[in-house]
Amino acid sequence: QVQLVESGGGLVQAGGSLRLSCAASGRTFSSYAMGWFRQAPGKEREFVAAITWSGGSTYYADSVKGRFTISRDNAKNTVYLQMNSLKPEDTAVYYCAADLSPAQAMGAPGYWGQGTQVTVSS
Repeated sequence: QVQLVESGGGLVQAGGSLRLSCAASGRTFSSYAMGWFRQAPGKEREFVAAITWSGGSTYYADSVKGRFTISRDNAKNTVYLQMNSLKPEDTAVYYCAADLSPAQAMGAPGYWGQGTQVTVSS
């Protein structure tokens, strides 16, 4: 089992950057594929990015490709989401997620964090 705690959200102007962090508990963090999702007000939760257990493969939603970068540090049990060139439409609660299956980590992960708010002003 793994527990996830996000941090790094906040208010930023359009064009700015933020880096989200997700700290995971448990000794088997390196076994899990990790993902980031987001949910804007009145919208369904959507996939943002995912990374395999080794960090060897990464996946992105088309809406963030080229602007966001997912990475992980297995020694620190942490996954990151570097967000650049932020747009007002990136405003949402961002959730960290984990699953042993990379496919599930992008679709229906078994473990979720509580979320961190990101607000991008125009």
